[in-house]
Formats: sequence, C-alpha cells, structure tokens
Amino acid sequence: MKVKKIGLIASAAAMLVGVPGTYAQESYKLAYIDPLSGPFANVGEIMLNHLQFAVEDINAKGGVLGGTRLELLQFDSKLSAQESQSVLQAAIDQGAKAVVTGGSGSSVVTSLVQAVERWNRRNPGKELLVLNHSSIDPELTGKACSFWHFQTEASTTMKMQALANVIGTLSEVQKIYLLNQDYAHGRQWASYGRKMVAQVRPDIQFTGEVYHPIGQVKDFAPYVGNVAQTGATALITGNWGQDLTLLMRAAGDAGRDWHFFNHSAGSMPGTVTAMSMIQKGKLTWVAEWHPGQANTDAAHQLAAAYQERTGKPFLAPRIDLTPRLLAAAINKAGSVQTVQVARALETMEFDSVIGRVTMRAQDHQLLLPQVVNTVAPVDGELVKTGWEGTNYGFRTDAVFSGQSLAQPSTCQMIRPQA
Repeated sequence: MKVKKIGLIASAAAMLVGVPGTYAQESYKLAYIDPLSGPFANVGEIMLNHLQFAVEDINAKGGVLGGTRLELLQFDSKLSAQESQSVLQAAIDQGAKAVVTGGSGSSVVTSLVQAVERWNRRNPGKELLVLNHSSIDPELTGKACSFWHFQTEASTTMKMQALANVIGTLSEVQKIYLLNQDYAHGRQWASYGRKMVAQVRPDIQFTGEVYHPIGQVKDFAPYVGNVAQTGATALITGNWGQDLTLLMRAAGDAGRDWHFFNHSAGSMPGTVTAMSMIQKGKLTWVAEWHPGQANTDAAHQLAAAYQERTGKPFLAPRIDLTPRLLAAAINKAGSVQTVQVARALETMEFDSVIGRVTMRAQDHQLLLPQVVNTVAPVDGELVKTGWEGTNYGFRTDAVFSGQSLAQPSTCQMIRPQA
C-alpha cells in the first residue's frame, strides 16, 4: 500500500470520528545495529548520534514522499555476529525496512548482509536494505556483494591507495611494521598495505606482521617491544577505538617516535587526546573530511549545527550522509517498496556537504573523496583549531577524489527480476 493512500485513509478516519486534523502517516523504520555496550560503546554512540541528527533534520524538512517520517530504531550488536542476527529479527518484527550498520566490524556486517539475503529470498515483498556506513571490507562490494547492501564509506582498497600515495612521498619512511587486530579487516588492512605501499615504494622494508585479539589487549607494551626490535619506525595499523589509543600510549610510554598510518583515527574519540599527551610520533589517517579542513564550508556549517543541537563534536559526514542518501532514493523511487528504493539508490548522484558523490551501480560502492591528514599541533597556519580540548588538530596532507581511488571490482551482482 502506498504511503499517500495511507495518509488519505487516516485523514478520512479523523473526520469521521470528529477529531480535528489528520493522523500521521506510517513511518519508514531504520534499524541501527552497532555496539552500544562493551569496549567500543563510545564509537557506537557517536555513530548513533550522527544518524539521529540526520534523521531528525530530514523529518524537520518534511520527511520523505511529502510527509512520511523516518524512524530510527536502536539495537546493540555487542560486537557479535550472533547477537546482531538476533536483534535483526527483532528489528524485522518491529517493521524495519532498512538496517544501518558498520561500526561493529566487517565480520558482523557480513553476517548481517548474509542474514538479510536469506530473509529477502524467503519473504518477497518484505525485503530489507543494508546501509553500511563504516565497515570497509572490499569483499562486501567484491565477491560477497549483494543487491541489498550499499556501502557509504570508502573501501579498504580506496583508503589504502590514498595512504600509499602519500607514503610514496615520505623519504624518511624506510621500515614499516604491520600490527593489526585479528579479524577480516585487520588482515586486509595489512595485506593491502604491504601490496599497495610496495607498488609506490619498492625500497621500503616490511619488518614484521602480527595480529592481536580485537578489544581484548589491555597492555600493548609487549607488542611495542617486539616492533622496536625489528628497527621499524612506522606502523600500518587498522586498529580502532581503544585498541588504537592503547597502542599509541604504549609506544609513547616507551619513548618511540613512530609514524602510525591508519584509516579512521581522528574520528575515534580520545585519539587526538592520546596524541597530545604522548607528544611523540605522528598519526596519519584518511577520511572523507576532517574538522578544520579548508574550502569545506558546507561541512563546517553542518558541523556547527550538529554541535549546537547535540553539544557534541561532528566527526563523520558519511554517517550523516547515509540516511540522506536513503531519503533521496525513496523520493526518487516515489515509493518505500524496497526493490524500487534499491534500484533508485544504486544509480544515485548526490550533492553532499563534501561534494558530489556517486553510488557505483556495479557493486554499490559510494565514490566519495578521501583526505589524508595528520594529527599535529596547532600552528595557526596549517592547523588552526585544536580538537578534544587540546592544542592538537588536523593537518591536510592530500585530497583525492573518489573516482581517482576507485578500484576494479570483482562483484557479480545478482539483481531481482524486474
């Protein structure tokens, strides 16, 4: 049943019973499934706040299809594939039409995509979408691609290509150690790091490769000692959350002046604070935008509005962008029917606060810009504003378009019949 028809029925019912006004149209429900407890709860809360802000803004501007509101349901993944599948069923039972996820790691997101695939096959007409704002496993838009999955974050290969391009210009980087969390993303970050950096700098020596349990290591001193013994002065690490800040602090406590290369460090709470306390080494990361970035007025205006409404710092335009892309696709489709929305979304071009972005239809990978930047002290020129109440902020090193970083895809998309 189309939402406009629902609205007309509600209006008629209101007049029949003599109640002034009309009933609200049925909402379009999105299920947020990411960590809201455990060691990465702070990351999950940040992502949830960004999504909630965007949903509220969309609703304040009329919602979709001329009045249908978006409704964000909240579920705790507990960083577990099994738990995520359990709450997915709860989301379905509550009427969700789309899942928004990404902060639980690639293994959890992959599990959710597979579960949604099974559900959609068995329940035609009740299909769901998966909107992935942060898991960057290239397999999700490669061999494991799904018509129902859309990735609004740059993939591991795109991010590593941007970092490799910059590492290629740093003559002081001679020996690199690969230290990563022991799960799919950590292993991919190491693998693509070794491969792509070697392509631009075949002279660089990789001195070691180690993986550790995700979210379980409390003291990284032994790992730091092992890295030091190899003579490495730079680390490629896909660590995030407390696994990154604890690693950096252990290196600082040991007096190591190392250069860390990471994918999302500055958008994780506490990372800049840790660097300001250590005051040793460098931390270079890559994202679609960073606070203080020049010539990004639209992003700064959105960040200011977010700060004013929530009292919290704005970090990730791509997360804010995710429900806005969905809303645009619903309006483009003229329907909330999932297959029609997916077809509209897979050909989307959208003017966002970080510029025009394109959803690549072949594999549902969003092509968005990537900015390589380094956490550095405020100097009034390259770094004008501190972050997290410190005198450290972000220095832009290089900006790359999504198209220039796009990698060939192995996706063989299976689409539902028209």
